[in-house]
Amino acid sequence: MATPRVPRVPRVPPPASVPFEGEPLPRSFYAREVLVVARAFIGKILVHRAPEGTTAGRIVESEAYRGPEDLAAHSANGRRTRRTEVMFGPPGHAYMFLLYGMHWAFNIVVATEGAPHAVLVRAIEPVHGLDLMSLRRGVEPGRVTLTNGPGKVSGALGLTGAYYGEDVCEGRLFLAEGKGGPVGCSPRINVDYAGEWAQRPWRFYERGNRYVSVPPRS
Repeated sequence: MATPRVPRVPRVPPPASVPFEGEPLPRSFYAREVLVVARAFIGKILVHRAPEGTTAGRIVESEAYRGPEDLAAHSANGRRTRRTEVMFGPPGHAYMFLLYGMHWAFNIVVATEGAPHAVLVRAIEPVHGLDLMSLRRGVEPGRVTLTNGPGKVSGALGLTGAYYGEDVCEGRLFLAEGKGGPVGCSPRINVDYAGEWAQRPWRFYERGNRYVSVPPRS
């Protein structure tokens, strides 16, 4: 008796790598209320121009953190330490922190100086420099796991703690204009320790995009 054939699941091709040209968004883009900026991140292009090459991805998922009231923020209760200091500075600077002591997460400080607010980039859809992203992560270019999480984003783009405090309005690391699809919102991910703040719908994502890290809970 012949063994029944198992249908092959077609491999999803990697997104096309397109030539990238863009200029950093002005500081005024970041100098707004954190929820407004976090939503506006969706569709923007995150670019890193490194010596080994340029990589870029369209932001498809972000999270807003609004300390000191927000107990999910690292700046909760006005916590001002060596790690969080940049969050109290002017908008438009990078806030890098380690996830589980292993993977770097990339955030941008927003709002006004003295207000410790930041937006986390949780996922991007690669648009440029796929080979370099793949090499850095050891993941095939066509796989969603290349950039579907905050640590994966930093790994693919080559971002580390050395970028802490980086001015994203100047040149080598920045956001540029892009086009986003329909935006959804849901509670943030892995902040259950924050009590009622964990239920705030402060995660924004592009609906239907396969690079979104976690299926929406609501």
